[in-house]
Amino acid sequence: MDDFIIPFVGLGIGNHSFVFDINDAFFANFEYSELKKGQVKVEVNLERQERMLVFLFDLKGSVHVTCDRCLDEFDQSVDGHEKLIIKFGHEHLEESDEILVIPETDYQVDLAPLIYEYICVLLPIRFVHPVNEKGEYECDPDVTRFISEIQEHNHTDPRWNALKGLTGDNNKEE
Repeated sequence: MDDFIIPFVGLGIGNHSFVFDINDAFFANFEYSELKKGQVKVEVNLERQERMLVFLFDLKGSVHVTCDRCLDEFDQSVDGHEKLIIKFGHEHLEESDEILVIPETDYQVDLAPLIYEYICVLLPIRFVHPVNEKGEYECDPDVTRFISEIQEHNHTDPRWNALKGLTGDNNKEE
């Protein structure tokens, strides 16, 4: 993970570029991560200014996830851009999602947790296989068939019908 540490003190004023290839070994460093596999290329442009650092991240690739519908695994694409501004101040402070303040005594920044967070933010809330040319999800056909059969034969428990009477006009004050 040392490759993700940028010692900005030695860098001159101006633009500097970095490229990181994120792979399974990267995700293994995050103990409680749901992401275990993936291939993401991260291009970072650092603009070193006198009193701040401006990072532009370009992320492109895919991560291996489990479909929430059929529990089959597939590769979810990741594609996005993020911006981070680091200002120098007296103490660590997060002014916003894009602006961090670090002490003037700091001489390096670790991009690994930031890159991991950016990958997670680019993922959808729900993982579902992509749609094919026919407009159908590419989920496991056996699981999809099983879900359809259960939905067709699923009858509501009659005990729930008694609760339906609690809504609507029954609750109005007279």
